[in-house]
Amino acid sequence: MSASGKDSVTIAVNGSNRSLTAPVLHGTLGPSVVDIRKLYADLGMFTYDPGYGGTAAVESKITYIDGDEGVLLYRGYPIEQLAEKSTFLETAYLLLNGELPNASEREAFENGVIRHTMLHEQIRQFFNGFRRDAHPMAVMCGVVGALSAFYHDSLDINDPDSRRISAFRLIAKVPTIAAWTHKYNVGQPFMYPRNDLGYAENFLYMFHAVPAEPYTVNPILARAMDLILILHADHEQNASTSTVRLAGSTGANPFACIAAGIASLWGPAHGGANEAVLKMLSEIGSVSNIPDFIRKVKDKNSNVRLMGFGHRVYKNYDPRAKIMQKTCHEVLSELGIKDDPLLELAMELEKIALNDPYFVERKLYPNVDFYSGIILKAMGFSTSMFTALFAVARTIGWISQWEEMSRDPEQRIGRPRQLYTGSQRRDFVPVAERS
Repeated sequence: MSASGKDSVTIAVNGSNRSLTAPVLHGTLGPSVVDIRKLYADLGMFTYDPGYGGTAAVESKITYIDGDEGVLLYRGYPIEQLAEKSTFLETAYLLLNGELPNASEREAFENGVIRHTMLHEQIRQFFNGFRRDAHPMAVMCGVVGALSAFYHDSLDINDPDSRRISAFRLIAKVPTIAAWTHKYNVGQPFMYPRNDLGYAENFLYMFHAVPAEPYTVNPILARAMDLILILHADHEQNASTSTVRLAGSTGANPFACIAAGIASLWGPAHGGANEAVLKMLSEIGSVSNIPDFIRKVKDKNSNVRLMGFGHRVYKNYDPRAKIMQKTCHEVLSELGIKDDPLLELAMELEKIALNDPYFVERKLYPNVDFYSGIILKAMGFSTSMFTALFAVARTIGWISQWEEMSRDPEQRIGRPRQLYTGSQRRDFVPVAERS
């Protein structure tokens, strides 16, 4: 970040001689920002920005998005290149450390993650406190938050080594927690992680295998899962990432911060979007009902929404969706799925959205949630697990953002301000005297 003495914005209060000359700060990419930190001190005012859509609250070097052009960069690398040439753990190293690893660094990082995939055995008993039909995200929030009760030796957030160990533990253990959450829900025995399997392969093994028979992970499905993890690893200062940073700004331990991020991700407007896609398809019912559904979507007086299309940030085609579209068809072909009614519905909706002028003009292209929901369903995941899988992927992004925040000398406890519109000062009236 740099500030130029020539670039500034002057804010003047009408009818007074008060004004503020605010410097303009420039990043390496994207819009410049106006530094308003002295606004209250000089003018006695705050800015009003519901949802923080026009506010840069942090300086970050991790992820860059250009929504108008459909660009997503991790540490400067296009998501398309990482999806084609990298692996999830290599991408995780990049996000966490800022550079791609050399061969020895990559091996050491992968071994570090593999050595932490097991959970403390008492955590196995912790699951018994949940109802069998509890939503997976409820279990994930509880178990991840409880990790701080089992791993006391890495809670010093001011110690780089403690933060590094916590990062390894979270990246490694969250997939195990997610897989065990599923097993607990369906009443099957927990499967322990295997150090001879890759990251995505190990997760699929723990999720689908049972002790009664051998289970071999399909390499194409393992690569598809690895790709899903890469595409969802980070996405700038979204709601859950901002939650992690806000929690972290208080000095909370990393396990608590990631649990807070999982809770934020649970919302249907955020991590639950791909689950909402499958729910929408179920409600449509059959291909013959699509024309009536599309008519309702186009009707301004209707409350019917087309889930999985368009994106708050991307005003162009979501670059992740292009990659996911190809993977979707590869997975369906590998599994030989041709007659699934929901998948047939999804493919027909995709064709309409890519060709109907109504959707094309409004840039309502299928987004990553649309395709990921189809893939995950085809791979045998229940819709209630979709958001939990999102949390598995996003954990590395959260940890990377938390680590960056921890090293930021300008970091302060988060404290948004407000525009108060409630009652003015008034005096308490005893109950007998109230009308």
